[in-house]
Amino acid sequence: MQYRKIDLKDYVQIGEGGNGKTYGNASEPDCILKLNKPGLNNLEFVKKEFDVSRAVESLGIQVPRMHEIVQVGDAYGTISQRIKDKKSLSRICNEEPERLEEMARILCEKGKELFSTPCNTGFFPSRKQQVLRGIEITSFVGRKKLDIIRSFVESIPENEHCVHGDFQTGNIIKSGDEYYWIDLDRFAHGDPMFDIGHLYQICMVYAPMKQVQNIFHMTQEQLNSFWGVFAKAYTGKDDHSEFDRLAGKFACLDVIVRPVFQKSSLPEKIFFSIYIKRLVKQFF
Repeated sequence: MQYRKIDLKDYVQIGEGGNGKTYGNASEPDCILKLNKPGLNNLEFVKKEFDVSRAVESLGIQVPRMHEIVQVGDAYGTISQRIKDKKSLSRICNEEPERLEEMARILCEKGKELFSTPCNTGFFPSRKQQVLRGIEITSFVGRKKLDIIRSFVESIPENEHCVHGDFQTGNIIKSGDEYYWIDLDRFAHGDPMFDIGHLYQICMVYAPMKQVQNIFHMTQEQLNSFWGVFAKAYTGKDDHSEFDRLAGKFACLDVIVRPVFQKSSLPEKIFFSIYIKRLVKQFF
């Protein structure tokens, strides 16, 4: 298949994320070009991003609309809908800290909508099966702990509803009264607690780390507070300690599944090994 070739000199960089950069063109004010960093700008990876986004949109979930795949020199990118005047929930919490509780309740509300949406199980993978695969290939966790974790994972019923895979304050953006999910490459179907465990990991486990605070534009105190409001809204209970314990178990699975998506360096393996030990000791 032939893809439209574009010249990057006709575009101006307007943003940058962990995986690449975004560009705008004055002649296409409602569109945005996303060009991934080397290694992620090949046709296979870009087509997967494109197809996943289209598949999520087909479920009735609001995401920036993908328009086309384009070729930029030897690399590939995507042209998608440009969401104007957008801010992530993280950014809103940073700039308007008095709205943190509101943003936590919004993430809860939008999360529940997502988790109640039937998924295309023929296209999207099972999160449970991904975690079981992670158990098989991980190299930074001892066998005893893996057996404990595997037993828990096998007890989780399959669920045919949607999970985002990277459920957190930076991956839902607000524009006016509209909300859009972004960064969909780990989208799957499964128990909502897989997503909630990921949020718990960020807000309660990794929150003391300056790097995490910088990524989410929130202090440790804000991240902890965000979780507290979210958990209360999600459970409808002032005392959500039982919910927290379950989220902690799923946070452990969030570390285990990582090798399924990307390779870890030796320092990263050491880091994750330490955190797995802490999580298993605390929650299992």
